[in-house]
Amino acid sequence: MSLAGKTVVVGVTGGIAAYKAAEIVRLLVQRGAAVRVVMTRSACEFITPLTLQTLSGHPVATSLFDLTQESEIGHIRLADSADVVLVAPATANFIAKLAHGLADDLLSTVLLATRAPLVLAPAMNVHMYESAAVQENLATVARRGARVVEPAVGSLACGYEGSGRLPDPAILVDEVARAASTADLAGRRVLVTAGPNREPLDPVRFISNRSTGRMGYALAAAAWRRGADVTLVSGPTSLPEPHGVRVVRAVTADEMHRAVRAEAKSASIVLMAAAVADYRAKRVATQKIKKGKGGYSLELERTVDILSDLPAARGRIVVGFAAETEQVVENARRKLEAKGLDLIVANDVSRRDAGFEVDTNEVTLIDASGSEELALASKDEIADRILDRVVRLLVERGAARRGRARRRS
Repeated sequence: MSLAGKTVVVGVTGGIAAYKAAEIVRLLVQRGAAVRVVMTRSACEFITPLTLQTLSGHPVATSLFDLTQESEIGHIRLADSADVVLVAPATANFIAKLAHGLADDLLSTVLLATRAPLVLAPAMNVHMYESAAVQENLATVARRGARVVEPAVGSLACGYEGSGRLPDPAILVDEVARAASTADLAGRRVLVTAGPNREPLDPVRFISNRSTGRMGYALAAAAWRRGADVTLVSGPTSLPEPHGVRVVRAVTADEMHRAVRAEAKSASIVLMAAAVADYRAKRVATQKIKKGKGGYSLELERTVDILSDLPAARGRIVVGFAAETEQVVENARRKLEAKGLDLIVANDVSRRDAGFEVDTNEVTLIDASGSEELALASKDEIADRILDRVVRLLVERGAARRGRARRRS
């Protein structure tokens, strides 16, 4: 998700993990955010303000008594300008100040004054993190609305192993993106399928297709950013698992079918972006098929149609995908009607700049009310546009339901 047009205030406190703030700021700027950095006095012992100023492109605020900044009531200006505030790392001392409403430096004062969502990333010694005082303070700030990102587990600078590492900077940027997003899918359970299947011929070979899973992974990440509880049923892919998303692995079409049947029962939105294998070998050899002098004949049989075999659920939105190479809209519309879908996403996978194995896509959204062409864009952008249409369908369905209820009354 792009953070263009968003202002992110990054607070850095005095722990060894402060050095990771440089990568956090770089990634935020890369996403398009305007980044304003506020450092505590202790943080400046671990990383210089000049480093973060260079990466953010803006002066770093360090003092509540800076004559230049405070002549303009700088702490209030910072608080008011923020769309999201991220504190990373957040030390035990700073968490305690936040929990008890102290404002004895610039960063704690900004946090008391801001109305922006707060993302808090604790990082410290494992025993310190697990202490009753720290856990109670974290519970307090979470109860007040802060998003507390659990620290990672691993080797700590103090020599201990355990929970207390600052999470990967990319994860923290994802958390900022979620805090900056409209939570229009909050409370929804979303099921997404992605990637190809592999249908074995023998212990060595298989039938598959060119799908990489990027579109489905983008959809899963976008739904999580918008507040949904997301499960991703993924075929074989080299993509990293989207942060915050539960991933269920499936290799063959049968495995994906079983996983989808199990997960769809509780899903209110199903996005079937996987390129499911249509055929498999009728007989799978138990040993490697040896190369002969002549040709080789392979007998195939149909796999199960997962989309047509979803368990029934009242009010569920089902979105299908049509990867076509000709008569794209016509073929997609037939699939929409034949399978009783709420929405279908059609694209021409014969193109080099859309479809498989690229980061961009150009699609047509088709439902009962008509069609909408989405111009070539990143798959992340396309994912959000698809979800915009899903949200619109949910709103329309809710309005229709309320209208029927009023007529009955």
